[in-house]
Amino acid sequence: MRRITLLLNIVLAALILVSCTTKNKENNKLIIFHAGSLSVPFKQMKDEFQKENPGIEILLESAGSVKCARKITDLNKDCDIMASADYTIIDELLIPDYTNWNIKFASNEMAIVYHDASLYSNEINVHNWYEILLREDVFYGRSDPNSDPCGYRAILTSQLAEQYYNQAGFANKIIAKNQEYIRPKEVDLLALLESNTIDYLFLYRSVAQQHELKYVILPDSINLKNPELREFYKNANVDITGKTPGTTITKTGQPMVYGITVLENAPNKELAIKFVDFVLSKQGGTKIMEENGQPSMIPTYSETYNSIPEKLKQYAKPNK
Repeated sequence: MRRITLLLNIVLAALILVSCTTKNKENNKLIIFHAGSLSVPFKQMKDEFQKENPGIEILLESAGSVKCARKITDLNKDCDIMASADYTIIDELLIPDYTNWNIKFASNEMAIVYHDASLYSNEINVHNWYEILLREDVFYGRSDPNSDPCGYRAILTSQLAEQYYNQAGFANKIIAKNQEYIRPKEVDLLALLESNTIDYLFLYRSVAQQHELKYVILPDSINLKNPELREFYKNANVDITGKTPGTTITKTGQPMVYGITVLENAPNKELAIKFVDFVLSKQGGTKIMEENGQPSMIPTYSETYNSIPEKLKQYAKPNK
C-alpha cells in the first residue's frame, strides 16, 4: 500500500512539474502577426529584445496586413500583437471585437523597384516609368489588394499617376496587365524580380532600400507619403473584400501610416505590452525602423487614445 501511495505521489509531482514548465514556457512566448514590409526591422527588434530579455520566445508571422487580420477574425488564431502596414486595417477589421486601441507609429512611400537586369533599366526615370511599364516586352508585379495594403496602394498610385501625368486610361491599362504576377504580399515579389521573371514591381521604398534594389522615387503627389497632400490622395479609391463574405471596403487614397495593437485576448498580454513599448521607444524599435527607411510618426493623434494601456500612452496623443 505504501509503495502504491509513493508511486502516486511521484506521478502527481511529475504532472505538477510538467504543468508548471508548460505554463512558464507559455508565459515566455510571444506571437506577432506583422506586415511583410516589417519583416527586416521586426527581426532586428526581436533579436535586440531577446538580448535584453533572455528566455523569451518570439514567433514572427509575416503576411499581408489584411491577411494577418483575417487570421485573427476568420481563423481564430492565437496572436498577441498585430502590426499593420495600414493602420486603418486594425480600425476596420479588429476594432472593437478583437482590440480597442491602435497606435500609429511609422510611415513609408510607394516606389517603382527594379535591378540592373530589368529591361530599360538604363532609361527609366520619374518622367517615363508609366510608359515603360506599359510596354509589351516589360513584365511587372504587384501584391494582391485583398490581402496586402501594398496591393491596393499600387492601384491608388496608378490612379493618382493617371491624373498627375495626364495619361487618360493609364490606371485601367496597368491594372489589367501582367495579372499572373500578383502575389499575396509585396515581399513575395522579390524572388520574381531576382529571377528576372519580372522587370519591375510596385513596392515600398523601405523594402527596396533594405534589399539594396534600385527604385524610381515618385513625386509626392503619387507616392502616398506627404500628409499635406491628403486631399489630393482622396481622388483615388479601390474596393477590397470586406469584414464578412460578400461585403467590400472602399480604400481611399491617404498618407501611408503603420499601426500596432495588442489583442484583447492576447495569450501573453503583459509581455506583449512590454514588447510594443520597446517597438515604439526612441532608442529601441524607432531607431531600428528609421535605419530601415521607415520614419517614425510618434507621437501621433489617436482616435482610441483613452483605451491605450497607460504604459503606452506616451507614444500617442488624444485627438483635438
